[in-house]
Amino acid sequence: MDVIQNIDEYLNRFPEEARLNMQMMRTEIKRIVPDVEETISWGMPSFRKNGILVQFACHKKHIGFYPGPSAIETFKEDLSSFSTSKGAIQFPFDKAIPLDLITRIVLFRVAENNDKILKKKKEKK
Repeated sequence: MDVIQNIDEYLNRFPEEARLNMQMMRTEIKRIVPDVEETISWGMPSFRKNGILVQFACHKKHIGFYPGPSAIETFKEDLSSFSTSKGAIQFPFDKAIPLDLITRIVLFRVAENNDKILKKKKEKK
């Protein structure tokens, strides 16, 4: 398999339904974090600002959304209708993508990464 160079190449490898759902997620992430850096990391679309914020990947029956363990714990009540693991959420293709929840998770991750940067700066002083 070829090495994926960017998110557009990644999205183009999947059927339309999956591609549209992932593109909605991508658009929402870029809307709320306009200066987010898009990369491919570990073979998945990844969004960086002061470190990785979130990632997603297409699977056979769902889109995996990877905000990390702290976000899963913080939003566990909101995520009760989805399958989750330590750092991942499964958004099945037969349910609408919860863009409002994704927005809140991404904003949480931005704040979390900003806090890490501030702590590092304080430690250097």
